Amino acid sequence: MIAANQARSYREMVTSDRFHYGVEVVTSRGLPSPASGGDAAAMASDLLAAPQVGWISVTDNPGGTAMLPPDWLAGLLPEHRERLVVHLTCKDMNRNALEAAAWRNGAEGLENVLALTGDYPTGGFRGGATPVFDLDAMSLIGLLQSMNEGLRVPGRRGNLEVLPATDFFIGCAVSPFKRHEAELIPQYLKLVRKIAAGGRWVIPQLGYDMRKFHEVKLLLASRGLDVPVVGNAYLLSKTVARMFHERQLAGCVVSDALLAEVRKYAAGPDKGRGFFQELAAKQLAVFKGLGFAGGYLGGMAKPDTFSRIIEMAEGFGPDDWRDFIREIQYAQPGEFFLFEHEPATGLSEPARLNPEYLRTLDHPPRSREITLGYRVSLLAHRWLFTRDRGLFGAMQKLCSRWDAQGGRLGRAAHWLERRAKFLTYDCQDCGDCSLPECAYLCPMIACSKHLRNGPCGGSADGRCERDDKHCFWVRVYHRMRYLGEGETMLDRPPVFYRGELRHTSAWANRFLERDHLAEEDSDAEDRAGAGNGAAGAERAGAPPARNPVTGEMPAGAASPESETQRLARTRETESLPP
Repeated sequence: MIAANQARSYREMVTSDRFHYGVEVVTSRGLPSPASGGDAAAMASDLLAAPQVGWISVTDNPGGTAMLPPDWLAGLLPEHRERLVVHLTCKDMNRNALEAAAWRNGAEGLENVLALTGDYPTGGFRGGATPVFDLDAMSLIGLLQSMNEGLRVPGRRGNLEVLPATDFFIGCAVSPFKRHEAELIPQYLKLVRKIAAGGRWVIPQLGYDMRKFHEVKLLLASRGLDVPVVGNAYLLSKTVARMFHERQLAGCVVSDALLAEVRKYAAGPDKGRGFFQELAAKQLAVFKGLGFAGGYLGGMAKPDTFSRIIEMAEGFGPDDWRDFIREIQYAQPGEFFLFEHEPATGLSEPARLNPEYLRTLDHPPRSREITLGYRVSLLAHRWLFTRDRGLFGAMQKLCSRWDAQGGRLGRAAHWLERRAKFLTYDCQDCGDCSLPECAYLCPMIACSKHLRNGPCGGSADGRCERDDKHCFWVRVYHRMRYLGEGETMLDRPPVFYRGELRHTSAWANRFLERDHLAEEDSDAEDRAGAGNGAAGAERAGAPPARNPVTGEMPAGAASPESETQRLARTRETESLPP
């Protein structure tokens, strides 16, 4: 095990048949100080020298605070670059800075990248920092995958130039520890889309109900996705448990029941250290028993403590994890599960879906989000903004004429658009509208991170991680579910907002095909073939594509059966694993 760990790269570890362990390293704000125990470089070196540790993972400004960047630490360990995972987040850098950071990582041989949206900034020098979120995790994965395929950029002579391909091993995250269906289902849907965009391994967010970790594996199996999953455990303390419980760290969940246990053991002679270490070791054992690719251990501890926890996990019996999965079930009150877990074992299998959820697919409950304005918006976009339908052609000609002539008519139309959309949607005049993809709710004002590709992992109990509003994507899900599209709401390419269109007419940009939908329309035509349309796609074996604006199927095409509906049909023929 010792030689195997030190000889393998992270990529080889998580794609092998053996279970490996990694440890999280957090850098510091300010210069490292060995005297105060804040030398992350020394800790990283010690961890990589430990026979129990296969890799380390270096965070990127966790909690939204400024710290030394992960590539700084990685640069001090060049001989271990293949055993390092660097986090890359979108909160502090626009797409150009993210691309530059990715080129730097690739040039330095740092190919293991965990692509994250990132926490909302919580502080800064002389005031709070302005968040960026030009991209999110989904579009960042799309960028990294494009770099892997050879990024196409405008050349000096006006032609497209293909840059040398990178070889990033792209990781993505999912947050299964959500209390409500409307929070959890979009998380799972976005994970599937992240993998389609280029994600090649998965790590769940932190929580303490092993059934939810199991659900990530079940979800991937139900979709036929053979992707390595790395389990995530954190060494608790009384202080950290309280912070997780109070949602001070976005996406990290400690329930009331677990907090009560923490307080009980923390009052003991060892202040709970034995309980906390054993809990982390038991989690690692469950990950191994469930067939995860590895276990990832975080927390404020010394290298020898992490080694001791890993040795404890390795020392359990081969079937002890089955007891632990029943023991570590610190669920939130009324927490929603997508899969139906056997009470006696805590296990489930890919076809055993929550029966109540299946019923709501056919009979979705009413929601206060289904307003008259929403229904009118659906109708208006269907006949005005859908290509080759209704008034789209006439409006396209009109906008082309105004655009060529310039002058007052175009400016007057934009003035009218701004006023009408502000009153209806609180529009921020971004110029590249995503109302159709977001159930006619504006992400520029209703989402703190302006996310257009699905939720981040920071929501808690249906509210934004900033706790100042309801989670934007929970509201989107309620609308889409009511129309029978709760499971297909993210079945589309990643949206890349075009910032150069800000404060221009989104209507004109749609009709003149300048917005992000123009590229999607072009790609759809290329896939279908000239003159073939949906029939061409069907002959190629692909399901007919939904309209990117209205979400409708092409005329005469049957709506494809969702994966959940397919699994429901086969449920009776499946059985639980032994």
